[in-house]
Amino acid sequence: MYWNIGRIISNQQQKEGWGAGVITKLSRDIRNELPKQKGFSERNIKFMVQMYKEYEGSIGKQPVSQLEKRKQLISQIPWGHTILIMQRLKDYSVRFWYMGETIKNGWSRDTLASMIKNDLYHRQGQLANNFDNTLPSSQSDLVLQTLKYPYIFDFLTLAEPFIERELETELIKHLEKFLIELGAGFAFVGRQYKVTVTEQDFYLDYSDLKIIPILSYRQRKS
Repeated sequence: MYWNIGRIISNQQQKEGWGAGVITKLSRDIRNELPKQKGFSERNIKFMVQMYKEYEGSIGKQPVSQLEKRKQLISQIPWGHTILIMQRLKDYSVRFWYMGETIKNGWSRDTLASMIKNDLYHRQGQLANNFDNTLPSSQSDLVLQTLKYPYIFDFLTLAEPFIERELETELIKHLEKFLIELGAGFAFVGRQYKVTVTEQDFYLDYSDLKIIPILSYRQRKS
């Protein structure tokens, strides 16, 4: 509906020379006629027009299959998310990436804002690795999609400068709380966990901590 409203106003602005004052009058008329109807403030209607103008141009240049896919992305995210993405991001490919992640992960508006602020799009999969040489291609791509670089620990309250041991201790505290919140089926393997590979001992520090789900016998067998 918002897309169509934006389209109608945009087309009329071009054909009939409607000025910005029309939106003010339209908003007032709608609120007078339908006082219980929400979402038609002057500001909101301007966003409808902006959405149509911006995405109609970017989507219209795409192949039909891509066009429908991107229209679906826009229609599936909440209106507040759409406004946030338009305000914070200019690159259309980045916009659609965040839309897809929002739908896949069920992000709230605040979570989406945090992901954009921390630049998740450019951080994801950027960590130096040798997965291409050590994992099958399908698995290496999947692992890369889950990794971020650099890691941002702004949820900690450490004052700089701090030593590695302090960072590790604070991360462990948050990890313990997180595992308790998850409930049954998860385990914390250990701190400074010893791993022996080809008769050499390695000790995983805070940067190597993993949350490992405890699989049932049926899951392990499959």
